[in-house]
Amino acid sequence: MKLLIRNLARTTTEPEVREMFEAFGTVQSCSLVIDADSGRSKGFGFVEMPKAGEAKAAMKSLNGRDVAGSRIRVKKAESKPHAESNLAG
Repeated sequence: MKLLIRNLARTTTEPEVREMFEAFGTVQSCSLVIDADSGRSKGFGFVEMPKAGEAKAAMKSLNGRDVAGSRIRVKKAESKPHAESNLAG
C-alpha cells in the first residue's frame, strides 16, 4: 500500500521517515519529493509498505503526529490513471 505523507518539515530526511514507518513493519520504498531548483524537500513524500495491515496501522498512528515541529498528515496515496489506459485501441 502506498501512503502519502504531507506537511513534513523541510528538514526531515528520508531515513527519518523510513525509520518512523519501519516501526510498524516492512517499508518497500520511501521517497521525499525534492524541489529541482533548491534541492530541498517540498514537505511531502511517499512510503510504500507491502502489507496493508502494517500500512494501515502506521497511517492510523502517525497521522497528526508532531515531527520536527510539524503535524504530519498520512493517508493512502490515490492512484493516478496511467496515460496508456487513455489510448484508444
